[in-house]
Amino acid sequence: MLTFAVAVFLLISTPGPGVLSTAGFGAAYGFRPSLRYVFGLFLGTNLVMLAVITGFAAIVLSIDVLRLILLTLSMSYLVYLASKIAFAGAKIAFIEAQDPPGVLSGVLLQVINPKAYVVNTSLIMGFGFFPNSPALEVIIKVVIANAIWVPLHLAWLYAGTILHELNLSPKVQRAINILMASAMLAVVVLAAFHYSANAQ
Repeated sequence: MLTFAVAVFLLISTPGPGVLSTAGFGAAYGFRPSLRYVFGLFLGTNLVMLAVITGFAAIVLSIDVLRLILLTLSMSYLVYLASKIAFAGAKIAFIEAQDPPGVLSGVLLQVINPKAYVVNTSLIMGFGFFPNSPALEVIIKVVIANAIWVPLHLAWLYAGTILHELNLSPKVQRAINILMASAMLAVVVLAAFHYSANAQ
């Protein structure tokens, strides 16, 4: 059980689309306006876990074309979210992003993210500690995962919010927003590279 908790902590605390976008929106919009997005991520994460537990995720991920569609949607959506962060509060050409994304944005990011399914499959199906009671084990795993997920994402949001509340000059704030967005775009590039390498 402890090994499972450590694995969850390490997987969630390391930078990925969820935590990067959480910190990015915290820096761009502040803590309270970004809470709806984090709640959406929470709902989406639990929907993914449900898909893994019921076996639905295994069926979807076993079909190459569906996996490619999910990856394409996920990368496209990450680019969209990165643009929301990069242009937060800015008027550049026709792009203006004044409002932080809401609950649905967070849910969508998790539901269309193939990595979320792979990570949750390894966590739910691996790290067994109650071999004689698999149902109880799954329930405990979901509780532990959420107990770690919530404070870690709130910590990432708070870290981003600290930058938001420093009253930095618009130029510096813009640079931070672009840096956060660039980190998310790096995730997109890595995901595309990983997929193309595995497809060969």
